[in-house]
Amino acid sequence: MSLSTAMSKDTVSSTPMVSTAEDPRWHAIVRRDISQDGAFVYAVRTTGIYCRPGCPARLAKPENVTFHTTCAEAERAGFRACLRCRPDTISLATQQVARVAEACRIIETTENLPSLKTLADAVAMSPFHFHRIFKATTGVTPSAYGRAHRAKRVRDRLSEGSASVTEAIYDAGFNSNGRFYAASDQMLGMTPTVFRAGGPDTTIHFAIGECSLGSILVAQSLKGICAILLGDDPDQLARDLQDRFPKADLMGGHRGFEAIVASVVGLVDGPATALDLPLDVRGTAFQQQVWQALRDIPVGSTASYAEIARRIGLPQAVRAVARACGANTIAVAIPCHRVVRTDGALSGYRWGVQRKRALLDKEAAATIERTDAP
Repeated sequence: MSLSTAMSKDTVSSTPMVSTAEDPRWHAIVRRDISQDGAFVYAVRTTGIYCRPGCPARLAKPENVTFHTTCAEAERAGFRACLRCRPDTISLATQQVARVAEACRIIETTENLPSLKTLADAVAMSPFHFHRIFKATTGVTPSAYGRAHRAKRVRDRLSEGSASVTEAIYDAGFNSNGRFYAASDQMLGMTPTVFRAGGPDTTIHFAIGECSLGSILVAQSLKGICAILLGDDPDQLARDLQDRFPKADLMGGHRGFEAIVASVVGLVDGPATALDLPLDVRGTAFQQQVWQALRDIPVGSTASYAEIARRIGLPQAVRAVARACGANTIAVAIPCHRVVRTDGALSGYRWGVQRKRALLDKEAAATIERTDAP
């Protein structure tokens, strides 16, 4: 079978009904986006070669390019693998992810945080290169990852209730009480004693109302809005809040709290408005970077996970960005609903994809109204 004949048969099934230059996959090729390696390959008619999206070879003309889901599909169409990017082998990015995963396992199973050189030697990389790849993949440095894991150990030990605070701190790998207490508020949101007891003396005011998307719970700590939850069952929303701090002092909204709830509902139903209320945002440094980038997305606009990763200076941390979006518990005010897949399709949303679509539609309509206003 000739190359042109094979091409014509395969192109019908592999090329969408849009021009190549308009296809999101073409834009990934232009950017040489290695995060898309493995998602598809592209073939060049004039050379008979297929490549990864991140191949550094000279860019082909879009009219000579076809897209294929797998290497096998491209080869059935008569193309051969590029000798430069070797799309038929495990990609460099995949190899790097595997090495970073191994380093994470070492950090998680070692009592004391290994040095950068020890970790780099364990995965056969230079310390400088390993540090750069680790941060690009996970969104944090190896030392920050180690601190976060130790914090998780403390939370788990304190939640068990069988260890004293001091035992939990040392079991988690902290060398002194002082070093832990200096960072305890950021890691736990309160002192370890209060955390271990389930949050007593922690006062959270909350109220549940109704909006166009169903039930909505708004909770406020002394620092600001700490949760905006959406759902169909008001009782379940209250249980979700209570599960976070089972012994916290959850109180119905104080005088004036109705105005706070109304402001949040207004943000849902009238997205052109702004929420002029402080937020109590707790998360890792990386999560807070992502959440701030989300708040910078204008009303009526969207951004892909890859775009957010680039905006925070970590272009390879696409999956970590997606996880940070999923960890957001302050709906709408931190607009994780404005993040979509690279092809524009909606992905998962903590409160349901239908609500995500409804929010985007409301924002798009509000943007059109502002544009048409005299």
